[in-house]
Amino acid sequence: MCKTLIIAEAGVNHNGDINIAKKLIDVASDAGADFVKFQTFKASKLASVHAKKAEYQSVATGIDGTQLEMLKKLELSHESHEVLIDYCHNKNIGFLSTAFDLESLKFLCSKLQSEYLKVPSGEITNAPLLVAHARTGKKIILSTGMASLGDIEDALGALAFGFINDVGNPKIDIIKEYYSKAMMTGFLKDKVILLHCTTEYPAPFNEINLTAMNNLGSIFGLPFGYSDHSEGIVVPIAAAAKEAVVIEKHFTLDKNMEGPDHKASLDPIELKQMINAIRHVELSLGVGQKFAVNSEMKNKNIARKSLVASKAINKGDIFTENNLTAKRPGYGKSPMLYWDYIGTIATKSYSEDEII
Repeated sequence: MCKTLIIAEAGVNHNGDINIAKKLIDVASDAGADFVKFQTFKASKLASVHAKKAEYQSVATGIDGTQLEMLKKLELSHESHEVLIDYCHNKNIGFLSTAFDLESLKFLCSKLQSEYLKVPSGEITNAPLLVAHARTGKKIILSTGMASLGDIEDALGALAFGFINDVGNPKIDIIKEYYSKAMMTGFLKDKVILLHCTTEYPAPFNEINLTAMNNLGSIFGLPFGYSDHSEGIVVPIAAAAKEAVVIEKHFTLDKNMEGPDHKASLDPIELKQMINAIRHVELSLGVGQKFAVNSEMKNKNIARKSLVASKAINKGDIFTENNLTAKRPGYGKSPMLYWDYIGTIATKSYSEDEII
């Protein structure tokens, strides 16, 4: 099994403060994540003045104010991004950020050295942004929270169009045509990773539907992973056991900090525990073939049994169920031969418990 790509999602848990953002990078690096991911946007391009906060955002930040007002407090400047990218390089961890608008995508691509771009669940129906992502030529990690299979098909069609065409704007019938072509040819297999996701904070365990992650891989013939919004670390570990190639999880410095996402995030200790557990799962999955491994061979003769005399047997006696049994150790005749011996004549004498 290939190493699972682990994305520690800092998101907007920096609260607009670059010093908090640096501390989040420290935590992600120390925990052993492959990437730390932020969110890049201009609030005015992301939400209108009419956009309300999500229920979980209102619970976390209060009911007053609009989503736009909340988002303005969570922006990071382009200059801050450049500082954070350099800081990640010094901390030996990859930098990722999700672009929520075309201007932010263009900026990121001018700075990012990563081969990946991440499209969030909320943008899965944003055809212009999907096409622009594909035209960068980078691999796309596509979250599918709130999506139907039809939504995913259309998103993949838009991506396929963008990967193939440097110009042009596809109408929906063209998008569907490119989806069909991409599925028939396997064109997107090396270009897109689908992430199963339940877009609620925190996601109820009975609505996570983790098995759908593997089904996405089967249906679309693409690599798959999991973007987790559940409480704790159990579900991402289970996703690793189900062979997710990417796992994304929100984290924070302190769940009690002010902001929309802190309470549904892992704290630094939990993040490290999750990553360690996933790495152990990877090791434990192995190669798939059943065979006796090196570490257990020394226990083979200790744990298995051999045919032994259950009481003294004289040369010429007949082996019967009354004088033949199986006991440890296991370096004698295998008990699989028990009935082969029953009824035969002993060619030597045996004391009680002597191996045959």
